[in-house]
Amino acid sequence: MSKKPIIELEGISAAYEKNTVLYDVNLTVYERDFLGIIGPNGGGKTTLIKIILGLMKQASGRIRFYEDGTQTDRLIMGYLPQYNSIDRKFPISVEEVILSGLSARKTLASRFTKQHKEKVDEVIVQMGLEGLAKRSIGQLSGGQLQRALLGRAIISGPQVVILDEPSTYIDQLFEARLYELLEEINKECAIILVSHDIGTILQHAKSIVSVNETVSLYKG
Repeated sequence: MSKKPIIELEGISAAYEKNTVLYDVNLTVYERDFLGIIGPNGGGKTTLIKIILGLMKQASGRIRFYEDGTQTDRLIMGYLPQYNSIDRKFPISVEEVILSGLSARKTLASRFTKQHKEKVDEVIVQMGLEGLAKRSIGQLSGGQLQRALLGRAIISGPQVVILDEPSTYIDQLFEARLYELLEEINKECAIILVSHDIGTILQHAKSIVSVNETVSLYKG
């Protein structure tokens, strides 16, 4: 059976002021793909995922999303940003961080339900954060915070999970568990993983691209 695309990027270019970061990027992500993205610092990896997430507008080119082979306006995506983009002083608990990942699943006027909160409890256990539900993110270790943010990324049952350097500040014990979790998540959705760790990418990714202003496919 042929793989169905869920994201197609065609001729994507991006720039900050007049500095070109991406040029003529063409890339397809398929259902239940595990796409590894590698490349040098400043090569455009984070810019690429921001465009996919809709956090940044491309200068030119087109991006299309598909669900069950039919073009759609958007996909449900989970996102684990780089660690240094998080404000640890923000007064929010582990429970609230993870619960915020369900915001797209409810209307603005509605409240979180008992079922939503039960799902949060499940994810807290899955992430190994038992006993920390009420703790402020400013009181967490780096690894604990990453686990809370990963919980937020997966709780909504997204079609794509995007992770930007997820191993940063995670202890070695949980790093092994992290990739076990990603393998389980990958049975239900696509994963896009940005990492400087080429060994990890080679071990886990089904497809690999190098981003350095444009994109080169290494393995697919």
